[in-house]
Amino acid sequence: MNASTVWPQRRLPVPSQGPALEAHTQPLGSPSVAKMIRRLLTLLAKPSQPRPNEGRTEKEGGKSSRPKGNPTTEDTGFGSGSSPKLWMFLLLLMLLVGLPRLMGLSEKRISFDQFASLIEQGKLRRVSFQVDTIVGEGAEGADGRGPIYRTGRLETAEHDLVVKLVEKKIPFDAVSTPSLLVTVGSWVLPMVMLFFFANWLMRRGGGLGGISNSVFHFGKNKSQEWGVAGTGVTFSDVAGQREAKAELVEIIDFLTSPERYTRLGGHIPRGVILVGPPGTGKTLLAKAVAGEAKVPFFSISGSEFVEMFVGVGAARVRDLFAQAKGKAPSIIFIDELDAIGRARGVAGPVVAHEEREQTLDQLLTEMDGFDSSVGVIIMAATNRPEILDPALLRAGRFDRRVVVDRPTLEDRVEILEVHAKKVVLDKNVHLDKVAAMTAGLVGADLANLVNEAALLAARRKADAVADVDFQEALERVVAGLERKSRRLSPKDKQVVAYHECGHALVATLLPSADQVSKISIVPRGVGALGYTMQQPNEKEGDRYLLTRGELLDRITVLLGGRAAEEELLADISTGAQDDLQRATMMARRMVSEFGMSKALGLQAFDSGRGQFLDVPGYANREVSDETARAVDQEVRALLDGQYQRARELIRSHRPLIEQAVKELQEHEVLDGERFREILSNEPRGG
Repeated sequence: MNASTVWPQRRLPVPSQGPALEAHTQPLGSPSVAKMIRRLLTLLAKPSQPRPNEGRTEKEGGKSSRPKGNPTTEDTGFGSGSSPKLWMFLLLLMLLVGLPRLMGLSEKRISFDQFASLIEQGKLRRVSFQVDTIVGEGAEGADGRGPIYRTGRLETAEHDLVVKLVEKKIPFDAVSTPSLLVTVGSWVLPMVMLFFFANWLMRRGGGLGGISNSVFHFGKNKSQEWGVAGTGVTFSDVAGQREAKAELVEIIDFLTSPERYTRLGGHIPRGVILVGPPGTGKTLLAKAVAGEAKVPFFSISGSEFVEMFVGVGAARVRDLFAQAKGKAPSIIFIDELDAIGRARGVAGPVVAHEEREQTLDQLLTEMDGFDSSVGVIIMAATNRPEILDPALLRAGRFDRRVVVDRPTLEDRVEILEVHAKKVVLDKNVHLDKVAAMTAGLVGADLANLVNEAALLAARRKADAVADVDFQEALERVVAGLERKSRRLSPKDKQVVAYHECGHALVATLLPSADQVSKISIVPRGVGALGYTMQQPNEKEGDRYLLTRGELLDRITVLLGGRAAEEELLADISTGAQDDLQRATMMARRMVSEFGMSKALGLQAFDSGRGQFLDVPGYANREVSDETARAVDQEVRALLDGQYQRARELIRSHRPLIEQAVKELQEHEVLDGERFREILSNEPRGG
């Protein structure tokens, strides 16, 4: 029904000489307005044109992705080239909202006697009797339209009013229902518009900034899918981690040849969880498994399951498993599993996480409910296994744990060789020596190191990457960018020089300390005004255990800078802040975790420190005030003892450290070999 439809009218009996007049119509009900409304409805009813990328489910290399809720400008309908439907809807909505006001702009409410007076004076050219009111149209004005007068019905006096209309030969009529435009505008038209608008949103699949995604696709998982073509990553792209790759080869063998295991009655583990520090290559290993097996690979982050609405995460888990079962054999990989797998109830009864716990419950149900013979393998990665729910790690769910630890010296050499394949290396570069300098770095750090070295070589317009580029890149990775714009005053430069030479002197004199490779007073990073680089002994290789004496030596080296300031400058500065924090943390761990205190004995107090994340946490074991005081006293005793030891070493070698400070202030950088030459005439000990 459109706006030009006229409802049936009921006429009042009038004398024959009175000509009949059609029902009064508002100016907004003119054919032009009705034509405009019909045009808007037609535009909204037309199907949307498909977008160029719509319907694509597989990208190059076999990768496909579900539509996200982040459309571009063309998707929102607000940018250039967008559909005019949204603007048509907004225009019509404003029209409907302002319709009653517009209808009343030219009307004037008057009393019944005033209305009768207008008829008597002949100032009305037509009259309409409506349900509750009488409407009269005045004589035409300059614009061809007359004013509208409205008054209430008064049945006892209406007969005389009709007689006057007949006498004045004024056409009149009567209607028993409200105006059609008012009815349509108030009820029918908004409902029709909402229906077309909702239908349009569903067809566009993401209009208005992803409303369709967020409203109509809550329960759909947001995983990325790589098809049978694989992820493009194989085990040849993953250097090192021999033990982890050996464990995962069995997963690939099951996906490609399951009968080899089923004929003997065995079954592959339903879930495999990769645990290790950040940057060790857990996600890369999972992609390599999918690339070697050449099966569909569904990758999703744990945080993508959780939404603000309760039940959405559980629905996404069900959808993900249903999709994976439909394309079995396949692999589901959940990165950062701790986002949804945190142990339930640890926050106490006050703090509730209904959405996360419902998602975890659904994940537990799905992992228990499907048969491992269908060929769906669940893989997950986390660097916080200590906080995962025990039900998630029990046998039958994630019953195989693969540790992806920091690379060894041999692993670092292989990782550097993989990343250096695309880099032009100088013939004098030896990656084994570079690997020896990078103890403690993970695969991501080594990849960044090679890239930084290549960028530095390109910056100095060299033909190949040399040793000096790797050395500078290592300093950038460990200490930060060189702050050439930060110029130290002569006094600050002197203090920093004494401080760094104090570190270097103590490290050189102590037998178990790492060898000093470089001393610098060039500012780097955020707050480092200088630094002393130490390199592990290549013959010893990587160290996994430290004795009590070695830990004490490390604390002494950390306090050597502050000791040099106090001994040689008779004052102290704020430059030892980081040294004091690290020394205190090491001493506290010796007392509270390693049982290296004679006063407290073999007790160990849980610090809440993560297994792979070396950051302090909240202690789970409560201790008495007396024990906490005893721990603080032992920590202070350790620090005071090693501080006095560092002061004695510096006091006994004052002339040589003065010479080193003078040379360091002159050149700003002092090589480790040169520093040892200065100290060569002094006996090594301490």
